[in-house]
Amino acid sequence: MTTLITNIQELLQVRDTNILKVSGKDMKQLPTIKNAYLLIDDDTIVGYGHMEDCKNIQADTVIDATGKVVLPTWCDSHTHIVYAGNREQEFVDRINGLSYEDIANRGGGILNSAEKLQQTSEDDLFEQSVKRLKAVIKLGTGAIEIKSGYGLTVEAELKMLRVIKRLKQDFPLKVKATLLAAHAVPKDYKDNKDGFVDLVINEMIPKVAKEQLATYIDVFCEKGYFDLNDTERILKAGKSHGLIPKIHVNQFNAFGGIEVAVKNQALSVDHLEELNESDIAMLKTGNTMPVALPSCSYFLSIPYTPGRQLIDAGLPLALASDYNPGSTPSGNMNFVVSTACIKMKLTPEEAINAATINGAYAMGISAMYGSITRGKKANIIITKAIPSYAFLPYAFGDNHIDAVMINGQIV
Repeated sequence: MTTLITNIQELLQVRDTNILKVSGKDMKQLPTIKNAYLLIDDDTIVGYGHMEDCKNIQADTVIDATGKVVLPTWCDSHTHIVYAGNREQEFVDRINGLSYEDIANRGGGILNSAEKLQQTSEDDLFEQSVKRLKAVIKLGTGAIEIKSGYGLTVEAELKMLRVIKRLKQDFPLKVKATLLAAHAVPKDYKDNKDGFVDLVINEMIPKVAKEQLATYIDVFCEKGYFDLNDTERILKAGKSHGLIPKIHVNQFNAFGGIEVAVKNQALSVDHLEELNESDIAMLKTGNTMPVALPSCSYFLSIPYTPGRQLIDAGLPLALASDYNPGSTPSGNMNFVVSTACIKMKLTPEEAINAATINGAYAMGISAMYGSITRGKKANIIITKAIPSYAFLPYAFGDNHIDAVMINGQIV
């Protein structure tokens, strides 16, 4: 089955030679072709170029994209979409003056979600998650990482990861799973954090590895949650079982988590709302991808990741949604891209690079996703008729997507 998309106003993120990420000043470059065509064979990109060269190409389906922009689907490398219920009351509590920490200290936050999830059946949890996944696909997400972390018991964490596995099997988009058991200290371990870390290391990680339920191991490295020693222990235990490290770090405090991440060859460090010069210097010594989550900053009214500073230092940057019930109840990557431009002062080119090729890198999938390259998967967004690609982040309140294609099929 071949599909030919013709008369594309502008085809974005065209990379003749596959690259895995873009960094620094290169993020300002977004290679495009105006008045273009794109040829897809089954689930694979096989050709593209200027319309004047689109001659004698036969295809089973032809799509006229006059006035429209075509680009790779968003690669959302940080979500928690497998959760039970919602936390709108905490949203109201914050409006009324309580902080994120205040809410957590009185049993809200992650512990609230964990209690709901533990009481929810696997099938119910799956159905709730299906609705969210369908919604983000329609919004242009074609690859997604989903983390556990709202279980906080061996069985509940495994339940989350089994739901993620079912989503991976039932949906065509690329899904990567992460074990984030060290997301918060459960009530039963309130005065025995070391005991919970031991549980994660000695029971959860081996069982997850045995069932091959996750690719990555993650830790919420933050004051009041897991310290540097906890983080290092968990990451090393994960690595010993073949899990690749990632870290939630520097959301509220900068106290050395970046160094632990880089030394343990973490694929990504996510959040980074608080960042200092030594953190930036450390990031420059490794291949760890910094990931910003601007929707979280928007929702919690906390500082934005200094993306401009990271890019100007020569580093790469990825953007992700952080879709979760407590701090970012939205998986809309279009809003993420807009917010990065508006609040973090990224250019449209930098933001699109961050949400496509660099997002794919932060999931370990940029060899096959994140750019318009021959041989890569045909996961693409076709916009409505718009003046230019800068209109996407500019007109942030509207949905500019006409169609989403996953593995060469309109969804």
